[in-house]
Amino acid sequence: MSKFVFVDKDTCIACGACGEDAPNIFEYDEEGLSEVALDNNTGTGAVPEDLEEELLDAEEGCPTESIKVADTPFQNKAANE
Repeated sequence: MSKFVFVDKDTCIACGACGEDAPNIFEYDEEGLSEVALDNNTGTGAVPEDLEEELLDAEEGCPTESIKVADTPFQNKAANE
């Protein structure tokens, strides 16, 4: 089953943990906050199956629970920021 992800930038503290756990999924914006590189942090692009373990490690390791993961696409979160 596909996984979808976005980062809640309102709670992200730019600690870098997600980038260490899942460098193929997360990158950082100009403020140093994490975002999903796969779909510009919209939560609408499926995470490739071979990256799902990295994704779940990053979700578990996020100290602020800013990484949101679901089995269905999110509404376009980046458009609302």
